[in-house]
Amino acid sequence: MEESIIYAKKYLEDLLSFFGLNTTVYATCEEEVIALSVPSTHMNGFLIGQRGETVRALQYLVSTALKNNNYECNRVNVDVADYKKNRLNRLAQNALPWIEKVKSTGQPMELQPMNPADRRMIHKVADEHRLTTESIGYGHDRHVIIKPAGSETAKPAKVEDAKPADQEAEESKPDSDEQES
Repeated sequence: MEESIIYAKKYLEDLLSFFGLNTTVYATCEEEVIALSVPSTHMNGFLIGQRGETVRALQYLVSTALKNNNYECNRVNVDVADYKKNRLNRLAQNALPWIEKVKSTGQPMELQPMNPADRRMIHKVADEHRLTTESIGYGHDRHVIIKPAGSETAKPAKVEDAKPADQEAEESKPDSDEQES
């Protein structure tokens, strides 16, 4: 396990150095997942990318490198300047009104498609509020249905305002380009 962590940390640091960023990556391991944290720098926007696409690509590269080199632990979570952590916290807060609506109406609610990390957060928050959840669909269309406890047959209402946290953040941000030269 320790060898996997050291390799992943070094691999990401080397990858970042290709972009001219010489920084120390902090690595921990929780529940068989290597967590790599890149501290805040002048390149945050570049490393995170639009809606987190670049940080997910970095995560994929590190995970693939671990797999290709036959390391025992190859599940990786890369976060830049706590972007993912903050985004999941926003999503958890955004989920509270959806949960309250399901509780008050007794009707299931079908959310918009989300990535796996967002769906896991919705499952966790709903479970904390004693509601059941189900992921349905495939690929980019996979989404969560929040249901009252014990509800199996009611048809879920589609909710147009139930957006993943990154879409809400994107829409609430002022239009500004932060490019470093």
